[in-house]
Amino acid sequence: MSKTILIVDDSASIRQVVSITLKGAGYDVIEGCDGRDALSKLDGRKIHLIVSDVNMPNMDGLSFVKAAKLLPAYKFTPVIMLTTEASDAMKQQGQASGAKAWMVKPFQPAQMLTAVSKLILP
Repeated sequence: MSKTILIVDDSASIRQVVSITLKGAGYDVIEGCDGRDALSKLDGRKIHLIVSDVNMPNMDGLSFVKAAKLLPAYKFTPVIMLTTEASDAMKQQGQASGAKAWMVKPFQPAQMLTAVSKLILP
């Protein structure tokens, strides 16, 4: 059975690139255009991994991750932050909110797939 990954980014082009990368590796993909939209997709279905941007309208990535982690079904879902933010302070905030990995845009598809395969839940 294929694993499902939720991609959260306000950039449609980024979502498309990540989606193509992940679908090409056999993953199912759900997309959210910001944190609030992504939270609405967390409806109890099994999501094996979340890839989220940080800077988004309506609800930013760190707030989204914190909110997702409060939901029992997603408490242990691993999160990769995919962002233009590269500062250590932001990375620490990401870790504090529950993110397991931090990738800086633009990313290499191979790098993304390696991180996903390491983190994805069985």
